[in-house]
Amino acid sequence: MFEARLTDVATQVAAHLDDILADYPDQRVVQAMRYAVAGGKRLRAFLVIEGAALHDVPVARALNAAAAVEALHAYSLVHDDLPCMDDDDLRRGLPTVHVKWDQATAVLAGDALQTLCFGLLADPATHPDGAVRADLVASMALAAGARGMVYGQALDIAAETADQPLTLDQITELQAGKTGALIRWSAEAGARLAGADVAPLGAYADALGLAFQIADDILDVEGDAEKAGKRLQKDAEAGKATFVSLLGLDGAKARARQLVDQACTSLDPYGTSAENLRQAARFVISREM
Repeated sequence: MFEARLTDVATQVAAHLDDILADYPDQRVVQAMRYAVAGGKRLRAFLVIEGAALHDVPVARALNAAAAVEALHAYSLVHDDLPCMDDDDLRRGLPTVHVKWDQATAVLAGDALQTLCFGLLADPATHPDGAVRADLVASMALAAGARGMVYGQALDIAAETADQPLTLDQITELQAGKTGALIRWSAEAGARLAGADVAPLGAYADALGLAFQIADDILDVEGDAEKAGKRLQKDAEAGKATFVSLLGLDGAKARARQLVDQACTSLDPYGTSAENLRQAARFVISREM
């Protein structure tokens, strides 16, 4: 049931993004935008849609927020793949945007996807109440900027030239920004749309985001590069500390399982209505890509 629901949400969000971008001129940068938002599990969009369902927010209203976070996430990947960042040639098994086009197009496509995100959140179609839309915009700015995702990326870049490998606490702080902040926004978005308490979903997302990153580190060690669609073992080659290098493979797996249990417990206030979100947490540490 969960995988079917995940696929259904991914299909709906992909169609919504296609409709949005269909109104844009067919220029090089827009072609790159369409390319960048295509594919992927769309876990963040799934969190938005499921969180909205818990609060009786119609899917039609939640779709803009789900598309917004996917646009923001795509921008971050396009920029993360650039030679000045991680210098990756593959993403989801396909050439990265700067390889398929060029670096300038990749930068501009990423910039445009970021602004698309905020435009969607500010759109009256997202919510009739301007205060709710402003809250979505402000919380996304916090999650995506220099106190969230960008902060985590900056710490990650700094770690590449640090005299000493990062400690476990430092890696946890890094990933809470780089990966966790956007996952938290996604999980809380449904509650924000409903004007409800974000605390239970925020606690769920904090545990989920950390489990997600630990799973990524595990996949980087024992995953299949063909299934992952990208180059693996980059951190080990660069001598960077990871959850696996600090906890060991078995220790990292155990910690990820603990976090999934913690995430699921955070959903107790919602009872059985949150089962899809519990399944999402379990999926995060069982995925192969």
